[in-house]
Amino acid sequence: MDIKNRFHTDSTFLLERLEHLMVVIGCSGLALWHWQDVNWLRFVVAFVVLDLIGYIPGAVAYRRKGGGRIPDIYHYLYNTTHSYLMAAVLAGAWAWGIGGVEWAMLALPIHLSGDRGIFGNIYKPLELPFEPVAVPPATH
Repeated sequence: MDIKNRFHTDSTFLLERLEHLMVVIGCSGLALWHWQDVNWLRFVVAFVVLDLIGYIPGAVAYRRKGGGRIPDIYHYLYNTTHSYLMAAVLAGAWAWGIGGVEWAMLALPIHLSGDRGIFGNIYKPLELPFEPVAVPPATH
């Protein structure tokens, strides 16, 4: 994958997934190592909120349409909530304004890297269905 060929081969996709699995393992290890210092309620909320806002509405809309095209906003919601940039903003806002730096915020990279490493979900392009469905390659 490069600037002129923006697609994954099987091997590059596998490498990307393996990198994210290592992030899941590392961050999970840190959370477990500091299990007594983790506010587990905050951890669960931070983990779940990404899907409550970014995935579930789109998944419901997609199923209601019978797998058809859904409004772009659902793709944007998913892509925004499932970005490391947004995770950094959320964790920074939490640290600055509410709870300080805390181990519970490891839920964010664990969630994001879990989606990428375990499920293979990265971003949702507008041109593709919201849920993973094989689509014939585009012709140029």
